[in-house]
Amino acid sequence: MEIDLRFFATFRDAVGEKERTQTFDDDATVGDVLATLEAEYDGLEGQLLEDGTIRDQLSVLKNGRDVVHMDDAGTALEDGDTVSVFPPVAGG
Repeated sequence: MEIDLRFFATFRDAVGEKERTQTFDDDATVGDVLATLEAEYDGLEGQLLEDGTIRDQLSVLKNGRDVVHMDDAGTALEDGDTVSVFPPVAGG
């Protein structure tokens, strides 16, 4: 299946592009996608997952909805879904 990926801020810098479409297995989860991205991009290694779960303060959206309100890293994906990855943001 094809998943649209969107990257923001420092993650965009690590990947080198704002958006891309990538093919994954039909039974892929959000965690599978994030693990693949960590393996493909040195700048993302250890930044997305910790012990198989999405790192604290990280925002990952599936079709605009935060996956923490679904099945977190275990959230199932379907062909054509969009996964957006936001790094932690702080400010005042």
